Amino acid sequence: MVNLRRALLILAVLLFAVNPFTTRAEEAHGHGDAPKTEAEKVNEHIQHHLQDDHYFTLFKKGKEYVGFPLPVILIDNGLKVFSSGKFHEGNGVAEVDGQYYVNYHGKIYKTDANGSLTFDEHHHPTNAKPWDFSITKNVVGLMVATLLLFWGFTSLAKTYKKGSNNLPKGVGRVLEPLVLYVRDEMAIPNIGHRYKEFMPYLLSVFFLIFTLNLLGLTPIGFNVTGNISVTLCLALFTFIITNIKANKDYWKHIFWMPGVPVPFKFVLAPIEVLGMFTKPFSLMLRLFANITAGHSVVMGLIAIVYLFQRELTIPGSIGVSMLLTLVLFFLELLVAFLQAFIFTMLSSLFIGMAVEEHSHDHH
Repeated sequence: MVNLRRALLILAVLLFAVNPFTTRAEEAHGHGDAPKTEAEKVNEHIQHHLQDDHYFTLFKKGKEYVGFPLPVILIDNGLKVFSSGKFHEGNGVAEVDGQYYVNYHGKIYKTDANGSLTFDEHHHPTNAKPWDFSITKNVVGLMVATLLLFWGFTSLAKTYKKGSNNLPKGVGRVLEPLVLYVRDEMAIPNIGHRYKEFMPYLLSVFFLIFTLNLLGLTPIGFNVTGNISVTLCLALFTFIITNIKANKDYWKHIFWMPGVPVPFKFVLAPIEVLGMFTKPFSLMLRLFANITAGHSVVMGLIAIVYLFQRELTIPGSIGVSMLLTLVLFFLELLVAFLQAFIFTMLSSLFIGMAVEEHSHDHH
């Protein structure tokens, strides 16, 4: 019961800590009016699905994206709060307290009333950018996932509160086997007798990633774990917890390995220090790359259906594409669980290595 409450508290911290800055590459500035090929249209739609946005898009109708605006929160000589719908009105320039802002490729820049932007030799805007703490689509996804987990774990906690002999009901029947799985297959084998201390974090990370991955497979189009700023922050949590809780044996094996000749200690110490940072880097990159690649392939196969329908008349081609997409979708369900499992398993392994008690009597 205590672990579940601590897990919910950590989950709330994760929600606010992994607030990703926007990275959408979709606004109509400087794209020109040249007609786009089918491949360019497909690629644009996939990029729109994968990237973050200040506007919550539900679906596309013709050339317009149908959805609802999200609040934009800027710090620029004071707090500026307004609706992202202003970027979709008139010439796309939002005027707030005498200041003008434009959304270009998912990033907000200061501009003038005409929306002018200056570019460097690499075609990157050189206009000043305010501090952006907006509620973007990915943040909404984090909020939805957190509310679902609060609801699910609160239901499970109420069952335990009534007595240990009560069986979970409803969503608790799904959560309890997964909680036991994280405890028995990850925490205890990798961490040992101190596993209870880290169970709240491991449960929070596992269920947050798993829920976000499942939401990413819905037609709504969340792609939170495919945002590298989110995976970076999750990896940083593992890195911080590992190094804060590490014992003296852990640091001794990094900077001055027992039983190793002194000249080799000077060689191995920099390698071990580098390894401290490559571990969270691998956590970050593995989750980001696998989720992004999976979404891209699924979206690409779905696009093939429409390309076959428009351009080709191969008998059964649409059915084959739909079958491949369906098979890959079920594979993505497995990947959704597998990526949550891998991230949590490696986190527990790194923590276990840091808190492990070593015996040096044989030296």
